[in-house]
Amino acid sequence: MGNAPETKALPLHKLELDPRIIPNRIHAVLYSCGILALFYHHIVRLWNAPTIPSFFIFLTMLVADVVLAFMWAMNQGFRWRPVRRQEFPENLPSVIREESEFPKLDVFICTADPYKEPPIGVVNTALSVMAFDYPAEKISVYVSDDGGSELTLFAFMEAAKFARHWLPFCKENKIVDRCPEVYFASNVVCPLPELKVMYESMRDKIEGVVEKGRVSKELLENDHEQQLFSHWKTGFTQQDHPTILQVLLESKKEMDVTGSYLPNLVYVSREKRKSTHHNFKAGALNVLLRVSGAISNAPLILTLDCDMYSNDPQTPRRALCFLVQPNWRKMLNSNLAFVQFPQQFSQIDKNDIYGCEHKRLYQINPAGMDGLAGPAYVGSGCFFQRRAFYGPPSASREADDPERDTDTITASILQLAQDVASCNYEQRTTWGTKMGLRYGSLSEDLHTGYLMQIEGWKTVFCNPVRPAFLGDAPITLNDALSQNRRWCIGQLEVGFCNHNPLTVGTKHICIPMGFGYGFYAYWAFWSIPILSYGLLPQLTLLSNYPLFPKVSDPRFYLYAYLVLGAYGQDLLDFVLARGGTIQRWWSDQRIWMMRGASSFLFALLQFSLSRIGFSGFGFNVTSKVVDDDQSKRHKLGIFEFGVPSPLFLPPATIAVINLATFIAGLGTTLQKRCFSEMFVQIFISGYVVINSLPIYEAMFLRSDKGKMHIKTTMMALCIAYAVIAASLKF
Repeated sequence: MGNAPETKALPLHKLELDPRIIPNRIHAVLYSCGILALFYHHIVRLWNAPTIPSFFIFLTMLVADVVLAFMWAMNQGFRWRPVRRQEFPENLPSVIREESEFPKLDVFICTADPYKEPPIGVVNTALSVMAFDYPAEKISVYVSDDGGSELTLFAFMEAAKFARHWLPFCKENKIVDRCPEVYFASNVVCPLPELKVMYESMRDKIEGVVEKGRVSKELLENDHEQQLFSHWKTGFTQQDHPTILQVLLESKKEMDVTGSYLPNLVYVSREKRKSTHHNFKAGALNVLLRVSGAISNAPLILTLDCDMYSNDPQTPRRALCFLVQPNWRKMLNSNLAFVQFPQQFSQIDKNDIYGCEHKRLYQINPAGMDGLAGPAYVGSGCFFQRRAFYGPPSASREADDPERDTDTITASILQLAQDVASCNYEQRTTWGTKMGLRYGSLSEDLHTGYLMQIEGWKTVFCNPVRPAFLGDAPITLNDALSQNRRWCIGQLEVGFCNHNPLTVGTKHICIPMGFGYGFYAYWAFWSIPILSYGLLPQLTLLSNYPLFPKVSDPRFYLYAYLVLGAYGQDLLDFVLARGGTIQRWWSDQRIWMMRGASSFLFALLQFSLSRIGFSGFGFNVTSKVVDDDQSKRHKLGIFEFGVPSPLFLPPATIAVINLATFIAGLGTTLQKRCFSEMFVQIFISGYVVINSLPIYEAMFLRSDKGKMHIKTTMMALCIAYAVIAASLKF
């Protein structure tokens, strides 16, 4: 009797085109005609400008509309061919029939400052991925501590002990929330109460050493643990120290309390010297790439922010639905670089007042790029093929070496891992240029994913109903704006590099993809029209000088169409996306205006000055520390200003100017009975006033610690007075 035929592999995923593709393209054509008509109107008006001042006012408005048209055109790349994907992890057994056949997975987690990124939060992230619904002996977790802190190492020593109890508990009880902090904070009755006591004891220990700023000897249980902390001696600093590499858990040698294998857990702090330049997150990830290559060399790599814990233990299996092929034993998908999951957040207030959900960046736009060459890499929640870091899909590379047997981590392997983590290893190599994470931009994620696609790699966007990962979003306005400023600077570096998205990107990928990357790269350009429309119509309103057609003029309907067409489509995209509401859309467009007058403006100025050699910038870690009072105000949807940040000054000044001009301009218009001629300017000023209500409240009505700092308020009032006075004379 012959052998029974093999079971046919079931489909692992499916793809559907978004039904809005055709309407989007029709709208793009009609809207383009409207933009051309607007430019014709601008040119005629410039030609017939009665005075030199009016010529410059009209020219400024033309520039503003050119930038708006440019950004609108770039945005069409996301709307050209959006798709939806669905994965079927339940069908994986038809392709991968035994646990021993699962490819190994290396997880990279980066942290840099134990005071801004509390170690207990990083520990929760690591424990949540160690507990994936995936063979434990196939997982290796590498933690990069770029702060070189003994506090972080101690936290992970404690985490290694707790993991022996936590991992089997999750799998035996089929726990879905495998982040300990989230699970124990829920209302679920824990079937093992002593485990909660154990976790709280670990948390108290970790938070205690962070509060003291050092690890006391009495907390170390044996000579081996004391030896680990011998590195932190006189002369050790964050910017000058040797490589510290410690295997805290070694798979197939150490078991959990039920006798099952544990994942690898490796702590790495790369060597740093004062005389050596250090790339920030990209450099740390490249060290992990080389260290993991020496120890496990897993074909799959997951990169995670230190606060992005796993929210779905099935996530690796979902990624495999795209990465494996029916003949996967020979290779993974030969030209698929990575599977990107959206970044989503757990502590966003109901209306998302800071727009931290970034629904377009993390959900809407990736679905549009997925229908072309694939989404951009957004820095976290991304499953890579290791091969993608070593060149084009067709190139042979060192990553094709077989997986390492992690039950034999010899002294020679550890020495090799130490060597590749040295600060001089990359000299005279192509690391950071043709291999690994790419240098040259603060937005190393966007830069790296973009260059991979230029090399011929494809990518996939996976957006399951249950979020794969959840993280912490900024709860203060200053942190949110500072984060956006840093992103904008990094994106401008991509936009003005040798492989410009509008030239190289459109040529080597496709035109819509080049436009999509161009939209990201030139994000900071939004500051030009936002500032122009936030000031010029209002200041000319004071002198009763019309900038726009009156309501009875046919050209008024052109402006109405362009405004309603852009905002209407934007609202539709937002509300139709998962979890989108009108209130959140309103918050999103309001914070977009604030960013335009702060983050985008400062990024554009800082980048421009840097290009001509007047200033520089570095990587600033966004604080993950939560103040109780700030947290309460955030939950209530109250804006948190508090500090005298320069980022608040332009939005506050514009808010004051708009309030003054709206009141004075409305009175003058009604008095002179020219409402029809000044309607658009009154509308724009009133619209800014409504959006600025949180600013007025923080400047004049609030008394809590989150109000606008008096220094910022006084400066805004003085600058607004000077601008209004100058405009009246002009």
